[in-house]
Amino acid sequence: MALLTVENLAFLFGLLGNLVSFLVFLAPMPTFYTIWKKKSSEGFQSLPYSVAFLSASLLLYYAFLKTNAYMIVSINGIGCVIETIYLLMYIMYAPKKAKLFTIKLVVLFNFGGMGLVMLVSLLAYKGSERVSLVGWACAIFNLAVFAAPLSIMRRVIRTKSVEFMPFTLSFFLTLCATMWFFYGFFVKDYYIALPNVLGFLFGIAQMTLYFIYKNAKKEVETKNVEVEISKDIEKNLELKEGHVGDLKM
Repeated sequence: MALLTVENLAFLFGLLGNLVSFLVFLAPMPTFYTIWKKKSSEGFQSLPYSVAFLSASLLLYYAFLKTNAYMIVSINGIGCVIETIYLLMYIMYAPKKAKLFTIKLVVLFNFGGMGLVMLVSLLAYKGSERVSLVGWACAIFNLAVFAAPLSIMRRVIRTKSVEFMPFTLSFFLTLCATMWFFYGFFVKDYYIALPNVLGFLFGIAQMTLYFIYKNAKKEVETKNVEVEISKDIEKNLELKEGHVGDLKM
């Protein structure tokens, strides 16, 4: 009996996708440890967690409609729980203005957006058409999510600093996109596979930028230090020359 069947490969990549996605969901934990320690979420944004919550919710709904998509159900069920905890913790420690903004964001974006997709799909579509509609909604939303790092990449190029684009996160997001692409490919679910092609490409682009600019800031700082030292030396020489001139007179 062959081990490398399509079903086994789909199970393997689905399992690996679950594992890597779980690690990605846990990635903000240091941020929330800082928030808990400071008892304030000031300086942090709630939008990424709201977006992640909606993405997980859409995929969970899609998986239930599709049926037998246990790999998608498991990780996105866990993701919804984790993102809910993040949002509740953010709201708990947020200043009044940020607290109100986050509550409005969750009500309009998460409950309103998710509710609208569910309402339209349940009332206007049936059977496979309903699955296709929600599948397209997931694919388009995930494409938008994968395109979001473009602003960070532009910032890296402009500032020549990778401070706001950690390599570890870029690596795990690329790995995650790879696993889910192959899972979608083997189960012939192109609503899952296709957005992850873009995710993979953006991930590779981010890691390439990281290696290009990881030492750029240090080099600039070194040059600045060298310039300052040169200026100090020149000033000292000028002072010495002036002092010698005074003695001759």
